[in-house]
Amino acid sequence: MKTKSIQQEILLMTGTKFSARQWAEKNVEDNKHLSATDKLEDACWNGLLDEMLPELIQKTREGKSLFLWHIRHCKSFLEIELSESAPVIERHFSIDPYFFVPRQILN
Repeated sequence: MKTKSIQQEILLMTGTKFSARQWAEKNVEDNKHLSATDKLEDACWNGLLDEMLPELIQKTREGKSLFLWHIRHCKSFLEIELSESAPVIERHFSIDPYFFVPRQILN
C-alpha cells in the first residue's frame, strides 16, 4: 500500500503584531533595510518557523521536521508550503484564498 506524503500549508498574515515581531536574525546588518514581511520570511527560511508556531507545525511519521519548500508573497499574507517531498498542492484542497474564493463564487 502506497503511503501519502505529509504536506502542510500555513498562511502567515502580514501587517499584524505577530508579523512585526523581532525575530532572531543571522545577518543583522544585511537585514536593516528589509520590511517586516521580508524579515518574517527570512526568519522562516532560517529555520525559526518551528519556534514561532510549535503547536502548528506538523512532523513526519518518524518525528522529523517537514522541509520548507516555498514561501509565496501575497497581498496580505505569506503562504508557507511544507512537505516531506516536493509538494503538489491540489487547488481544491488549498487554504490559499486566491485558489478557493474564485471557485466558491462560481458555485
